[in-house]
Amino acid sequence: MHEEILMLALVLAAALMGGRFAVRFGYPAILGEITAGIVFGPPLIGILSRNQAIDILGEFGILLMMLYIGVHLDLSDLRRASMPGLLAAAGGFLVPTAAGMVLMLAVGRSFLEALFVGLAMGVTSLATKSRILVDLKILDTRIAHVLVAGALLSDVTVLVVFAAVVGPDVSEGVSIGTALFAGGKALAFGLGVWLVGGWLLPWVKDRVVGDRDLDRSAVLLAVVVFGLSFAYAAEMAGIHAILGAFVAGLFIDKRIMEPKVSKDVQQKLAVMSVGVLAPFFFVSAGFEVSLSVFRTDLPLLLGVIALATVGKILGTALFYIPSGNGWREGVVVGAGMNGRGAVEIIVAEIALASGLIGRNVFSILVFMALFTTATVPVLLTLGVRWLRRRGELVRAGDRDQVLIIGAGVMARRLAAVLKQSTPVTLLDTNRANLRAGEREGLEVKAGSGLDELALESAGVENALRVIAATPNAEVNVLTAQLAIDFGVPEVSVLLRESDTKTFESRLADADIKVIRAPEDFAAWEHALNSGRAVAETIEATDDLERFRDASNPVWVESDEPTGEFPITVVSNGERTPYTTEVRLTDGEHLIVLRRLDVDRKRPQPAAVDF
Repeated sequence: MHEEILMLALVLAAALMGGRFAVRFGYPAILGEITAGIVFGPPLIGILSRNQAIDILGEFGILLMMLYIGVHLDLSDLRRASMPGLLAAAGGFLVPTAAGMVLMLAVGRSFLEALFVGLAMGVTSLATKSRILVDLKILDTRIAHVLVAGALLSDVTVLVVFAAVVGPDVSEGVSIGTALFAGGKALAFGLGVWLVGGWLLPWVKDRVVGDRDLDRSAVLLAVVVFGLSFAYAAEMAGIHAILGAFVAGLFIDKRIMEPKVSKDVQQKLAVMSVGVLAPFFFVSAGFEVSLSVFRTDLPLLLGVIALATVGKILGTALFYIPSGNGWREGVVVGAGMNGRGAVEIIVAEIALASGLIGRNVFSILVFMALFTTATVPVLLTLGVRWLRRRGELVRAGDRDQVLIIGAGVMARRLAAVLKQSTPVTLLDTNRANLRAGEREGLEVKAGSGLDELALESAGVENALRVIAATPNAEVNVLTAQLAIDFGVPEVSVLLRESDTKTFESRLADADIKVIRAPEDFAAWEHALNSGRAVAETIEATDDLERFRDASNPVWVESDEPTGEFPITVVSNGERTPYTTEVRLTDGEHLIVLRRLDVDRKRPQPAAVDF
């Protein structure tokens, strides 16, 4: 028993190390976890090995992860790009799946092996999307919405097809009788899911629970029980449990839980599954990889990788043409959808455990997932730059405004700069600030950023970006967390460095960006009010060097008051906040606030035209 406990600790340590290493280079943690299993497990060093406890915890973790994905998913978001997303998903699934099946059959593999390799090649994992879309500043573009919709539809299709063919007798072949029997059980499962999830669950919520404020831990346990019950029902219907858990999560929507409760449940599920239990599954998946494929099946491995990449990009681009958005946008969407990740590894691992594919084929699929996902940041970056140069990077229309919480002088200066490319609204309770904003021609609303009704009145549901920019750090952080609950894609806060350290964990957990405010914040506001601070542009490459990496503020001088405060990045006419995650690229420039009474020595750039 003590050896099993030690192995659990070692596997988690390897997962942590591999995951952190992958995330540092912009890749999803699961790729690092799989790599850790390959390096430290039987394929190479052999320090780690699987046992019954690892298998049980890993399987439980995958069920919770699929439940979390279902709860996290808001199906209404698909309306933003329903038809283009459907076309992208269809092309990105059908073409690589067909290509994979043809390749495997051509080299003499069985139909089932060909089918599962094809399914794995058809998967689209957008696990890297958040980091990449933010870094490329394209969260508000049409391709970002299409990527999310296409990835979701593709993965749901793979899960449904996978569940339909994985049954108790599939390894012995598929006959008309077994297919009809399996279809009947799947139909019964679907009917039961609709009755329980679509009718019984809302009835229980309305009639039994009502508006009572339940204990969050009890709600979490109830959600887990609900998910495991659906997983069990799926197994009984001959459908794999992962689909049951995923479908259960889809029914836990706004009708069942308030946004705050849902956010809390999602965070806890993410910690339990993605953070603790699922790594057992992904690290142990690396144990099953055979490095001998590089010697025995290298041509097949290269063929699978090439067809998976070309099939995904070409298939997406061809099917995307009827959307009317242009084939070039289709190519870029295909490049973004080329990554495989959690779903592909789950499908491959289950197929291996069921004896439907051999270890060499499983190894090929793992290495295909690693390679194709590694291409996404590179290909998507090149594609986005290509569209920008041609003026074909189209902004999506659903979320098209910035909401700034606070209307003090600092917030108003930020609003004046940002409104040149995006509609901006300020929300504040201070009447003097509101009157000042009106005099400056800004859109202002009266209300508190901590009041949900005030946020809704100010248009938070249509906000592409929320910036909490009051002088109160605690209010800024709480407001930002509330904006996250409303589903705002980009949320940032104006914080001094000292306050950033205080709220570091809360900011990281909610993925909130930071605009680094000067430590002498009050002096800056006084300078702005008295005309001793102005907004200016910086375009010269030499002058921009000290602002290149926003996480390393070399423009801040520790031995005297700060004379510069960078607030906005300008890229191809678009203006976005200068947060600590910004890495300036060639062709971009900055708008900074400059204290005339502090920094007199630097050359004066051009003044900003508000």
